[in-house]
Amino acid sequence: MNEVRMIAIAGGSGSGKSYLARKLRERMPQDAVLLTLDDFYHDLSGLPEKERDVVNFDDPKAIDWKELERAVDELMAGRQAVLPCYDFTTHTRKSEGQVVGPAKWIVLEGLWSLSDPSICQRAACKVFIDCPSELRLMRRIARDTQERGRTEESVRRQFREHVDPMHDRYVQPQGQCADVVLSADFSDVDVEVLWQRANQ
Repeated sequence: MNEVRMIAIAGGSGSGKSYLARKLRERMPQDAVLLTLDDFYHDLSGLPEKERDVVNFDDPKAIDWKELERAVDELMAGRQAVLPCYDFTTHTRKSEGQVVGPAKWIVLEGLWSLSDPSICQRAACKVFIDCPSELRLMRRIARDTQERGRTEESVRRQFREHVDPMHDRYVQPQGQCADVVLSADFSDVDVEVLWQRANQ
């Protein structure tokens, strides 16, 4: 296969996007690249810390879409790309990026991976993971308290005030344009079927 192909995975916070992306990456050749929207949040180093804390990170406007398009275009053209690395504790980008590629496959996962038309049209296979709100909250609490130094109270408050409302407004509608909709309890068989479909 000479062309570069991309699988785009969207779904709510805690729905299993990262897990599915890793499972697909395991099935792919060594020269596959995994991209996450989390690395493409806008750098807020120009804002005071107090102002950074009130930014709505569950709104697609928080993503630097031009930077994502640049990286995807480089990889789709068969070249290397430099990906930004985001620090969630300070809401800023780290000084050094990550060089990836070239690649034959790209897996892009994130809350709004199917929301941007210019990104969506590049995807050979578009996937949406449907997951109940209660399960997403429990998974987010586990992740953010263990990996991002958050308190459970702050995670619950953010989920109630930003995550769930933004999910209904921006995330859930993406299921309508997906080629494949998976439930949150998808299995290894589902991953294999998805991989075979992407290869068609």
